[in-house]
Amino acid sequence: MAARERLPPWHERMRLPNGREVLIRPIRPEDAEPIRASFSLLQPEEVRQRFSSGIQRDAMSEMTPEAAERMTRINPKNEFALVAAEPLPPGEALIGAVARISVDDNGRDAGFAILVSHYVANMGLGRYLMTRLVKWARGKKLDCVYGDVFEHNQAMLSLAESLGFERSGRDDAGLVRVRLDLKPKAA
Repeated sequence: MAARERLPPWHERMRLPNGREVLIRPIRPEDAEPIRASFSLLQPEEVRQRFSSGIQRDAMSEMTPEAAERMTRINPKNEFALVAAEPLPPGEALIGAVARISVDDNGRDAGFAILVSHYVANMGLGRYLMTRLVKWARGKKLDCVYGDVFEHNQAMLSLAESLGFERSGRDDAGLVRVRLDLKPKAA
């Protein structure tokens, strides 16, 4: 009988449909440089959809060391972030996807953001990472999880809808808010 590999909490190996194996794990400070280095590999549309609010338009092809540092240093009391990475040590592994969630100041709701590189898109990573963020939020006994998605990002809107999220508004920038109520339904 083969021995099963025991992984730390929130660590899981996943074989993608293309045969590539990734390690889903919590983000680490050592991931800052690989994330920064791989940022230039993203397509302009990927950057615009996930990062346009935090990066000046003329700097969209590069992530500053400070921004990468902020992304990888989380407060475990109210933030959680996972990466889908090569099964190599943090700091050496190429990162193919990042999923983050952060509890609002009200302590009851949390906003999420997910970026899946086009190299590993349409292979179930976004769905899987979203389910992990929701599981974390449920463990924190939060009331709801929400995210702002560009209205033309039909893939993300469809994914959110298939997981039970509902559209709760749209702003002038073309962002649609999706929300998932986590409170138990009254009988």
